[in-house]
Formats: sequence, C-alpha cells, structure tokens
Amino acid sequence: MPARLAPVGAHVSVAGGLLHSLPRAATVGAEAMQVFVANPRGWAPPAADPAGDEVFRGSCPLPVFVHSPYLINFGSPSPETLAKSSQALAFSLRRGAAIGAAGVVLHAGSAVLGNAWDAAMAQLREHLLPLLDSVPEMPTLLIEPTAGGGGALASDAGSLAAYLDVLGRDERIGVCLDTCHMHAAGHDLSSVASFTAALRAYGKAAGRGRIGLVHVNDSRDPAGSKRDRHEAIGRGTIGADPFAALFSSPVTRRVPLVVETADDDHAADIAALKSLRAAAVGV
Repeated sequence: MPARLAPVGAHVSVAGGLLHSLPRAATVGAEAMQVFVANPRGWAPPAADPAGDEVFRGSCPLPVFVHSPYLINFGSPSPETLAKSSQALAFSLRRGAAIGAAGVVLHAGSAVLGNAWDAAMAQLREHLLPLLDSVPEMPTLLIEPTAGGGGALASDAGSLAAYLDVLGRDERIGVCLDTCHMHAAGHDLSSVASFTAALRAYGKAAGRGRIGLVHVNDSRDPAGSKRDRHEAIGRGTIGADPFAALFSSPVTRRVPLVVETADDDHAADIAALKSLRAAAVGV
C-alpha cells in the first residue's frame, strides 16, 4: 500500500469466531476490516471471550472497526428501546476496546412514532453522552449518517452538522460516511466533481479530521432516492470512476475505506478501489 494513503478493505464475516475473520480478510486483499462483535439484528450480547479477544488483538495486522447492532436507536420514544440501545452500544464499545478497534460505527438513528427531531435529539444527548462517560477506554464512536427518510436524524451534510452540534462536538465522537447513503440522501456522487463537492460538504459538517472511516458502496437507486440499497462498485448509479475522488479529496485521502457489498464482490471491489488509488498517486 502506498505510504500515507487510504487502506482499502471490507466488512468481514466472523462466522465461527472472530479469529476466522483474519484469513477471510487476507483472501480478499483487505488492508482494513470491519466486523460485528454481536448479532447485528438482535439485542442479546454473545458470551464474553476475553482470551479470544486478546489473541485477536495480538494477531490482527490491519486497522479494525466494529459496527454496532442495527437495532440501536436513541431517537425512539420507547423506554425499553432506549435502555437496550444503551446496553448494546456499551457492549460494542467495550468489546471494540478489547480487540483494539480504531472505531465503533453507530447508525445516526431516527425519530419514530411521531417523535419530533428536536425531541429525539434531546433523548440522544441525554442517553449517549453519559454512556460514553461510562466507557473511559472506548474507541472513537463514529456516527454514520443514513440514507434519509423515515425520520432520519442525520443523513445529508446539513443534518449531520446539526446532529453533531447537539452533541456538543464531543471529541470522542467522529463520523463514518457511507457513499450509498450520501448518494441516496441527495448528494449526487455520479461524477468526480460532484463526489468531490459532496465530500467537501460532509467534511465541513464533520469538522477537520473527524471523518474516521468510509463505507464504500455503489447505489442501486438514483441520487435523492432515500433508499439504502448497496451495489457492487461500478454496477450502480454512482459508477466506478467517481470513487477516485476518495483518493484525491483531502477530506478522505488517508481515511480507511471498507466495502459493504456482497461477500462475493469484496475481492473485485477492493481491487477496483486499489486501481483507482494507484492511478490517483501515479504508481
């Protein structure tokens, strides 16, 4: 990998145990990886495995990130959902620290059942910031703006800036961008110029140096669709060439990139991004 440039990797399955993710990452040529450390669609945490986590931490040669469960939503008016969200995120943060993760990704959430944005954001601040205080050794929490629609709390660059403002621009909180989400939220990424402009807008919203990870996915649907449907690089409405902006924009030039496309596409998608990176630096 060229020095001081973005490592390119993938979200990798942990089926059979966390250590099994390492050969899978190597097989697809990953230089960075993202994993789940709990069921992404359930609340119950797995049994603790401190010995296994220590072995993984000592064995993993790549930057690693944790994606927290999808069910977490601090914008929900349900006390049960809020309590379970706090417990699930705390688990992901602690487990992320145990395996040496550089960051833990959290979907920004949504205001549901008629909950207004400002009320949902007040809940977020009330529950999230004390939770971070309870995990002093935590990795950076990376907020991932969503595709929009459905009461999304942060999706486009403007709503992301407002979201981070409500959280007081806490230094423990950064941002994870998702290119499919950006496109779906209304920032057209289908040319290098428009992609670069979108990165500039999100970079300004996040603040200098606060973008810690990018999920690199093409989109099945057009810009502004508010639909979160990933596609392999070059097979969607963004196209392959515009992703070159990730390697030329100062916002993301050195930020780790992971693809979240279908497992069968990971090797080809990583190779395509590495080719764009090589062209960007002339190697």
